[in-house]
Amino acid sequence: MTERIVVGAALLEGGRLLAARRSAPEELAGRWELPGGKVEPGETPEEALVRELREELGVEAEVLGRVPGVWPLKPPYVLHVWTARLLPGAADPKPLQDHDALRWLTAAELWDVDWLDQDVPAVREVAVLLGAGDPRSPS
Repeated sequence: MTERIVVGAALLEGGRLLAARRSAPEELAGRWELPGGKVEPGETPEEALVRELREELGVEAEVLGRVPGVWPLKPPYVLHVWTARLLPGAADPKPLQDHDALRWLTAAELWDVDWLDQDVPAVREVAVLLGAGDPRSPS
């Protein structure tokens, strides 16, 4: 079975990370994730990320760089995460699809939300970029 890529956005602004609270499906509702979605045939992961941010949050964004790591999701999917930023003059993000709330988290607030299990390793990597760690991890 060929792996399929799901892209996640570590959308950064002013030293903060954007988290999105799931509204569906029921088993994920109320938990937080990095926004993003599946790469469609003929798309690069970067193109998919820009499209997903437009569809899910109503924003125009620029993909900056890949966060090290590949994280397994439900087969055949794997999660790849990129850092991204809002383009100058972009609208404020709004939860348009699959989410009912958004929250900008500072480095000190990263672990104040209940992240989806599959996003935790990626958020740990992003925490390093923001100069924070995961207080739940052994040192």
